[in-house]
Amino acid sequence: MNSVHKYIVDKIENGEKLHFTLIDPDKVSDYDELEKLADEVKHYGSDAFLIGGSIAVTPDEADETARVLKKTGLPVIVFPGNINCITRYADAILYMILMNSINTYYLIEAQVSAAPIVKKYGLETLPTAYIVIYGDTSVAHIGRIYPIPVSKPEIVLAYGLAAEMLGMKYVYLEAGSGARDIVPPQMVNIVKKNTKLIVIVGGGIKNRELAEKIISSGADIIVTGTIVEHEPGRLKDIISVVKKHTSF
Repeated sequence: MNSVHKYIVDKIENGEKLHFTLIDPDKVSDYDELEKLADEVKHYGSDAFLIGGSIAVTPDEADETARVLKKTGLPVIVFPGNINCITRYADAILYMILMNSINTYYLIEAQVSAAPIVKKYGLETLPTAYIVIYGDTSVAHIGRIYPIPVSKPEIVLAYGLAAEMLGMKYVYLEAGSGARDIVPPQMVNIVKKNTKLIVIVGGGIKNRELAEKIISSGADIIVTGTIVEHEPGRLKDIISVVKKHTSF
């Protein structure tokens, strides 16, 4: 497809709020069922698919998942837990730096290792600052992050400002898959008000009320993943909340 970044920016500039559906290839056991689920999610109004989220994903699983999702016509974007998630069949990749990691692998080494593969596959790169808030989730453990105090949203803003000054276009505020709490709305709000970054928020958004809090605080895009795996029918309510905030 044409530029995924342009697709996203055009929607935002037209007053839309966006929803991305996260699919973990390691959790897919039936590709026919995945195709049905993808069509259903598109019908609900989701704007794109993310692929990633598990350390156990094989390249073959990432490839097949991307091929199935692309049948919907929606953008397919790699959300890499590591380079094993990169697939030539995606349209783009969140080219991320895990800003609050204490492990240099997630600050620069993974990006260097991935760069030749991304170039070879011709994937569009979406430069993204990835910030994990809580310290008690799988992504926090694997990424060796330094947690951010809930009462200190100004720390998140400092990361966001640094990302903007480094030339990044997106900031992804992450609570973590299956997190008990969502990203604090005040963190979303302070980044949105004080940077020009496109704000993505994910983790712990389990119902329409939580989605309302995140969207109302200024998020441009919300991501849901765990609910898709366990209760895809509830996704309709969440997406309806996102789209309710669209203003043309």
